[in-house]
Amino acid sequence: MNGGQSRVETPKDPRKPDDDIVSSRNFRQTESHDTQDFKIKNSIPDQSISDLPNRHLINRLPHIPQLHRPTKEELLAAATGFWSRLKIRFKWFSIRSVRPFNLDEIAALFSWVLLGHLVWVVLGTTTFFSLVILAINTVFAQETLAGWVGNYLTKSSGVKVVFESAIVPKWKNGVITFKNVFVSRRPGQGAGNVSKGSSKTAAAAAAAAALSDQPARDASGQRSASDEEEDTNYTQFDLSIDSVNVTLSFTKWINGKGLLRDVEVKGIRGVVDRRQVRWLDDDIDPKSYRHEHNPGDFEIDSFKMHDVLVTIYQPDDFRPFSVSIFSCDLPQLRKQWLFYDFLSANMVSGSVDNSLFTIHPRQTHSFTGEQLVDGTGEDGKPNPWKKHSRIRVDGLNIDHLNRGVQGPFSWIHEGTVDIVADIMLPADNDESLAKVMASFYDRLEATVTSNQQPMTLPQQQSELEEVLDEDKRFLVMDLRLNLNNVRAAVPLFTRDLSYMNNALIRPIVAYINSRRTFIPINCRLAKRVSDFNGSWTIFDSGLMDDLSAVTYDAFARDVMDEQARKRRFKKVGFWSLQLAAQAIFMGMAGNIIA
Repeated sequence: MNGGQSRVETPKDPRKPDDDIVSSRNFRQTESHDTQDFKIKNSIPDQSISDLPNRHLINRLPHIPQLHRPTKEELLAAATGFWSRLKIRFKWFSIRSVRPFNLDEIAALFSWVLLGHLVWVVLGTTTFFSLVILAINTVFAQETLAGWVGNYLTKSSGVKVVFESAIVPKWKNGVITFKNVFVSRRPGQGAGNVSKGSSKTAAAAAAAAALSDQPARDASGQRSASDEEEDTNYTQFDLSIDSVNVTLSFTKWINGKGLLRDVEVKGIRGVVDRRQVRWLDDDIDPKSYRHEHNPGDFEIDSFKMHDVLVTIYQPDDFRPFSVSIFSCDLPQLRKQWLFYDFLSANMVSGSVDNSLFTIHPRQTHSFTGEQLVDGTGEDGKPNPWKKHSRIRVDGLNIDHLNRGVQGPFSWIHEGTVDIVADIMLPADNDESLAKVMASFYDRLEATVTSNQQPMTLPQQQSELEEVLDEDKRFLVMDLRLNLNNVRAAVPLFTRDLSYMNNALIRPIVAYINSRRTFIPINCRLAKRVSDFNGSWTIFDSGLMDDLSAVTYDAFARDVMDEQARKRRFKKVGFWSLQLAAQAIFMGMAGNIIA
């Protein structure tokens, strides 16, 4: 040993490997494992690893493995509760993922829900309102619902409405049903009020009020001061309705045609009181009573009515009579064309004062009737007539026709009448008549333009266009009247007849009384369709005055024919008598000569 400590080397275990060898071996194993993982994960073959520097840049980029997208079943399996599974199902249905909604998806969902409800309201208005009614039609909300509906009806019609039971939607028929409804219009109700209760109780109360609160008149015929505060010159009624089925239409409402689309009414009972109706002027024009169109007036696409029985009280102490409608089917019912739509009915049957009446399509015999069905004639041209209907009334008392009118009907004070009226209703598409009017317009325009005064041409053209637009469509009625056991009297005042026509009054009355057992009358009436615009009755349409005029002409024609026939009989009788006298004288002369 040389002056220091000598390092003692411990002998190595021959079974333990060297540290350098172990480190080198671990490095090679780690590198080998990393290379294998890189090959497996990136799917790079062994021979391509050494070629990476020589490949294209895109090919040298590492291929990132696709992340595993969980399926719906895996997400549902990982859910912890009902709401979690419901959330997963909704998101999977909407966006096929469970990530949060972004702004675009929220806006799209809101738009889809909004437009879906809008389409539902427009196309299925009845279903929409049925769900609304079902939602609020509970025990505590029946009065509220009845008040809402009643206020709407009161605002649109101004009558009192009483609901006995709740409003029920019928899902099977797709309608909304009102049951046991009482409707009343009487003085003292103001703008009308709405309540919920028994319709029978309300009807009894209205009848008692009508009997106890009759307007009193003093000796001078003037109304009391309390009655002058409210105008009662209108038709009053108390009606009980068993059921009303309606379907609604949002499209009609948005177009200003009312909310109702189809209406079916069953079981109407009540009283219609017109005893307070009075006319302030005897010479008033019936056209002034026509209805003026307002936005929102109903235009029902289909109207049906069954089992109707009402008692009508007329003014001037006319006897009360009953009107019954067994069945009624109208293709449309418009407030502006109320009377015209009843004339265009598919079928109406009932009775007026115990006289049966019907409105039905006319049955044509010896014809195919094809032109009445498809709207085209035999030559293929458009048929100007939309429908041929027949109105038949059997045994109607004549006093229903001689009140408030002038002419022969007002002279007849006893008897009955059978009415058969064949009505030809013009088509809505008036193309065939337009061609005729256009040719007439062309000829008239050529005549006007040939005139040497062109300054009057624009005014004449405008007047001509107005006349053509107004007189384009006509309703034609072939009327057959059979007067049974009638008796007539000469009127005291006949201001509606001229001097020449006044001279025929006594012959017509004598003709009626001489043939009182059975008198047939045939006449034809043509009336503009525009005259029915706004008319609700036969009087304000002017149809009653026109019927009186054509009936007078038919009577005058029959009387003239009767007088001419009598003159012919007298001439024939005188000629026969003359021949007989000549033969006698010639025979007597021959005997004398012999």
